[in-house]
Amino acid sequence: MKPVALILGLALIASAGAADAKGCLKGAVVGGVAGHLAHHHALLGAAVGCAVGHHMAHKQMQRERQEQRAAGHR
Repeated sequence: MKPVALILGLALIASAGAADAKGCLKGAVVGGVAGHLAHHHALLGAAVGCAVGHHMAHKQMQRERQEQRAAGHR
């Protein structure tokens, strides 16, 4: 199972753009620590954390764009 999680994690990190890599890396660190504490599944936790961090960074970027548009229309 570990090689699959490692490959998935590396694929997620490689597919992230420069702006989204920040969320992926932070999520991978948090997920890796949580996975390690949960029965030594650090790689799987890092892969899932990367995906969640990437998703959250994307949502934050969308919110910021909407706020900028709303401020521009006033």
